[in-house]
Amino acid sequence: MTAPRAWLVWSIGIFSYLVAVTQRTSFGVVGLEATERFHASASAISFFTVLQLLVYAGLQIPVGVLVDRFGSRAMIAGGALLMGLGQLQLAFADSVPAGVLGRVLVGAGDAMTFISVIRLIPLWFAPARVPLLTQLTGMSGQLGQLISVVPFALMLHTAGWTPAFLALAGLSGVAVVLVILLLQDLPHGTPAQPATKGLRATGVSLSRAWKQPGTRLGLWSHFTIQFSGTVFAMTWGYPFLISAQGLDAGTVASLMALYVAGAIGAGPLIGRFVSRHPLRRSTMVLLIAGATAAAWAAVLLYPGRSPLWLLAGLVVVLAIGGPGSMIGFDFARTFNPAHRIGTATGIVNVGGFIAALVAIYLIGAVLDILYATGFSNGVLYGLEPFRVALCVHFLLLGIGSVGTLVVRRKVRRQMAAQGVVVQPLLKVLAEQRRARNARRSEPSRD
Repeated sequence: MTAPRAWLVWSIGIFSYLVAVTQRTSFGVVGLEATERFHASASAISFFTVLQLLVYAGLQIPVGVLVDRFGSRAMIAGGALLMGLGQLQLAFADSVPAGVLGRVLVGAGDAMTFISVIRLIPLWFAPARVPLLTQLTGMSGQLGQLISVVPFALMLHTAGWTPAFLALAGLSGVAVVLVILLLQDLPHGTPAQPATKGLRATGVSLSRAWKQPGTRLGLWSHFTIQFSGTVFAMTWGYPFLISAQGLDAGTVASLMALYVAGAIGAGPLIGRFVSRHPLRRSTMVLLIAGATAAAWAAVLLYPGRSPLWLLAGLVVVLAIGGPGSMIGFDFARTFNPAHRIGTATGIVNVGGFIAALVAIYLIGAVLDILYATGFSNGVLYGLEPFRVALCVHFLLLGIGSVGTLVVRRKVRRQMAAQGVVVQPLLKVLAEQRRARNARRSEPSRD
């Protein structure tokens, strides 16, 4: 299970996910151009991404069930095909409904990709490798955002709207071909996983995955720390940095590249932490949520436009939320049997994207309301209206943190019944400190 074939399968999966992230985040850098092309308001522009994420989130559980039944190869290829068709539609769209249809297809194809790629890892690699490889998968996929920020944005500004989106459609075509030719669901000689058959059996599998508190803990973990970076990267980060903070396009591209680099750097560290401290995964989630709230508060409360170093700090913290949210999938893996991993992963993946679509829509609605009431002084994407609208983050971070704490209690009660007692973190740290002090005070034997 560590043969070259496993690494080839994983590499094809990573490439497919990289393409999916490129398609997912491509609209995040065209907000200003889309406003002009479609003559749209802030709410209409946010609706593109909201509907895309609604489709994505709504398909997570069905896709999880389907990937358990049909395997990753068929689902990844089908997803790449749908995303290619969506970008092809968007390339020639000249109205809001036509553009929205393209993003719906992108959302549907994107929904089929990540779960399918994640499901490959425990089937091809030893359990000890899974947490780190899961983080590396998410980390590598984020390079797709760098593609949308740099070469796609450059092509958009030089060649124009249609050629840029046609290039994205062609990238999905490459992914389809590679998956069909090179990707394999299971190693040779591995017994096929038991498939869910019939609606009744599917319902039973879904019910069991949901009733498992560990699955719900994964969902709330994903909800809490994934959405803020998604909102920033997919919709409102670019207008906020350009129009509200007054940065030029090159500086914004550098910050978005820093976002990707931050996610890449944090991924292996979080993966090692999860492998070494599996009983402290939810603590890491809550720490990241607190850091996210603190970073937004620092930027939004800063008098006037924020200095570049403060914006860079915000970007790094938001980037950590991406690999941090992968902890949710580790909960799904460790609390569910192998034949139900796809279903449980689908449930977990709903969390962050539901939070993201709610945040994106509310931010757009608040911006429009402030503009209509005159608060914005005729500047739709001004600094002051953004200060108010982006406070939506604090509401969702609070809801997610409470949900995480409530479900964590249930998980720990379940673990205690199985003989695994999680001691309070402060108590453990105090005991470790006393042990270190005791060792230092021991007389030397020299």
